[in-house]
Amino acid sequence: MSKLEELFERQLVDEGILFEREATLIPKRRFRFDFVFPKFQLVVEVEGGTWSGGRHTSGVGFQNDCIKYNLALENGWRVLRFTSNLVKDRSGIEQVKRIMGQDHLKANSGGVGGVL
Repeated sequence: MSKLEELFERQLVDEGILFEREATLIPKRRFRFDFVFPKFQLVVEVEGGTWSGGRHTSGVGFQNDCIKYNLALENGWRVLRFTSNLVKDRSGIEQVKRIMGQDHLKANSGGVGGVL
């Protein structure tokens, strides 16, 4: 797990949001998704290396990501993609909370969060 994924995971736990990690969701495919929220049919992909020429910005990497995300949509999943800036400035976690419609998750869940 990357440091960026660790940061996003801490944000989820701090907010009391339950999630699964590295889940395989597409039948007959080996794609793994960084963070999965089954109740909301939502996945989050943390895109590292956006500014440094990482795998996600190479031709093959970008193409494979497109295939992965399109298949997720085809199978009923919504995909959010967050760059390092969106994780670090908390825009990503705030968007997840808005989509879930639960701005006060910590109060409602007693502060319990973590992996499902």
